[in-house]
Amino acid sequence: MDLLKPLIALLAIVNPIGAVPFFLAFTQGLTREQRLRTLRVASFSAFCVIAISGLAGLQIIAFFGISIASFQVGGGMLLLISALHMLNAQPAESGKDDIDEGHSKADAGASVAVVPLTIPLLTGPATISTMVIYAEKTKHLWQLAVLVGYGVVIGLATYAAFAASGRIAKVLGRTGINVMTRLMGLILAAMAVELLADGLVKLFPILGSAALK
Repeated sequence: MDLLKPLIALLAIVNPIGAVPFFLAFTQGLTREQRLRTLRVASFSAFCVIAISGLAGLQIIAFFGISIASFQVGGGMLLLISALHMLNAQPAESGKDDIDEGHSKADAGASVAVVPLTIPLLTGPATISTMVIYAEKTKHLWQLAVLVGYGVVIGLATYAAFAASGRIAKVLGRTGINVMTRLMGLILAAMAVELLADGLVKLFPILGSAALK
């Protein structure tokens, strides 16, 4: 397994910098201590989603009798949809209703750290699918450990981005964040096509033999 591809895919999907405007909007009425608690909970929750998906995702799809090839095709399509959202400078895994829910919860004084900040703004179906697909490609326990360890990297990246959210917003601005989101979307689109093609070849081996001619 190419160990760098899962990390690149996760960074592109989660895109902590792209979530900075939402973090600022949801926490603008909070004290410094409440904001710190929110970013700690969000970072840890993102790690938990990634780690659990990597460790238990294969067992879950096996329980439902879904083949990894079918899941790979479905996951590739899901990643491609997320990439298209990002190419339009939108969050990869959420829609307008999720953002409106975040504003409503923030206005009511409820915690937004887990829902909708972590799920689905940071992590969601595309993140889970990515972890399951790459977990199936691992051949050794240490590779699975590295894959789960990427959850720590994502958690730290989320913490760093949210902790420096004010400075990031000033330096990049909305335009800079949108440009970065689009670049991440382009990378994710290429990886989604690769996963989709790999899954289709597994389901229809004749496609692979035709490509070799």
